[in-house]
Amino acid sequence: MYAKQYEITLPADYDMKIIRKRVADGGHVLDDRAGLGMKAYVIRERGVDGSPVNQYAPFYLWNDTGAMAHFLVGGAGFQNIIRDFGRPVAHHWTGVACHAGPARAAFPRAASRRLTPLPADPDSDGTGLGLSALIEKEVEGLRELARRDDVHTAALAVDPHHWQLMRFVLWKDAVAPEEAATERYEVLHLSAPGIADLPEGRSW
Repeated sequence: MYAKQYEITLPADYDMKIIRKRVADGGHVLDDRAGLGMKAYVIRERGVDGSPVNQYAPFYLWNDTGAMAHFLVGGAGFQNIIRDFGRPVAHHWTGVACHAGPARAAFPRAASRRLTPLPADPDSDGTGLGLSALIEKEVEGLRELARRDDVHTAALAVDPHHWQLMRFVLWKDAVAPEEAATERYEVLHLSAPGIADLPEGRSW
C-alpha cells in the first residue's frame, strides 16, 4: 500500500462550486482504475470546520505502485491537474497499516488527516528499535480507532524522507470532535475499485 496526496490551495474568494462541479462531472473516471485502492476527492473550504484556506486535496491509497506511476507521470490522469492548476507537489508515504471500519459500506462524508513529526532520536535504550516501538504504538492506536462505528477506513503511513507519520481517516458523517486532526475535509466522491485489496492490519 502506498499513500499519495496533492494539495491545491485556491484564492480566498475562489468559488468552490467550481471544484464541486469538477468532481461531480469527472470523479467517476477512476471508479474502475486498476491498481488503485481508493481515491477520496476531498476539499477544505475557508472558514468551514476551522479551515484557513480553500483547498482541493485528493488523497489516494494505491495497491500497485506501477499503476500509481502511470497515473502520475505516464499520461493516465495527472496531466489534467497540471493542465488546469499547474504541477503541485505530490506528497507520498509508505503504508504501515490500514483497517476497514464498521461504516465501510456507507459513503464517507468527511475525512481527517493527522501529520506527526517523528522524533529525531526515539531510541532511549540504545537498541535502535525506538522507532519501531513508536510505530507499533501508533498501529495499535489506529486499530482501536478503526473499531468506532463511524469509521469507514483508517490508514497509517510514513514519509521516511522527512520522517513524518500520516494518519488518514474516512468518517461516515463527520470527523469525531476529539480526533487530533491537522486537517479536516469534506468528501465529495470516493473511487474505490480496489478497496477490498488494501491490506487489513499492519502491512508486514
